[in-house]
Amino acid sequence: MSSGPATLRMPLPGLLGRALAGGRGHGRGGLPLVERNARAYRHLWILLVAGTLEPLFYLLSVRIGLGALVGPVTGPGGRPVGYTEFVAPALLATSSMNGAVYDSTFSVFHKLKYAKVYDAALATPLGPGDVALGEITWALSRGLLYAVTFLLVLAALGLIHSAWLLVAVPASVLIGFAFAGVGMAATTYMRSWKDFDFVILATLPMFLFSTTFYPLSVYPRGLQIVVECTPLYQAVTLLRGFSLGVVGPAMLGSVAYLAVLGLAGVYVASRRIRRLLLK
Repeated sequence: MSSGPATLRMPLPGLLGRALAGGRGHGRGGLPLVERNARAYRHLWILLVAGTLEPLFYLLSVRIGLGALVGPVTGPGGRPVGYTEFVAPALLATSSMNGAVYDSTFSVFHKLKYAKVYDAALATPLGPGDVALGEITWALSRGLLYAVTFLLVLAALGLIHSAWLLVAVPASVLIGFAFAGVGMAATTYMRSWKDFDFVILATLPMFLFSTTFYPLSVYPRGLQIVVECTPLYQAVTLLRGFSLGVVGPAMLGSVAYLAVLGLAGVYVASRRIRRLLLK
């Protein structure tokens, strides 16, 4: 019998999963890998705690120290805002980036090249797309933990000024998705640990120059264009708008940018894993 009608009745997530898996049957969208990572991190919980505390230390240093020396700065919509309120959402975006990037690069490289976790996974009903989705889902779960913890600290410090900040939680997950997808795709091209210097080369300048600590207006116009093209700038703009209650249609551009980046990363990662492990 023809499989055409059954294929047409298949929901969109199922079609996406089949496409990413390269036509193989997929095992619950990579959830077994998420469960495997969760069990492994029972003995590595200190890494989760450290990832949560890092942006909080930055925030406290700004609020207690540097924030007292810097006056109001230009925020979204051109209105002046306190320096701590300006920096806080950028630190949340950076935390989402770092958590997703490091979990989808260093950890994935070890599993791919040394622990051979994915070789074992592909011997099961899981396909390459499931491997990519499973690892990225795990990275997103960590990002969600960081975002919720950070927002609770903001509430405790009295830095929540708009109900729109609640939307920062799913926005942080989207940011993590974008960086995790790109990170995992890039990792499939890495040949040794030395290649991870490029990860630092990419993330550190973004952290310093993507309007984390000062407005875009301090740059000359040519450099502004370069900054606006970076994913962290789009992430910071998104979270800063929600944090300060300055929400507009332009934010849809940032959402689309991050979503397309993440989807492209998942697609490339699944194809590369298939090529590397299913020769």
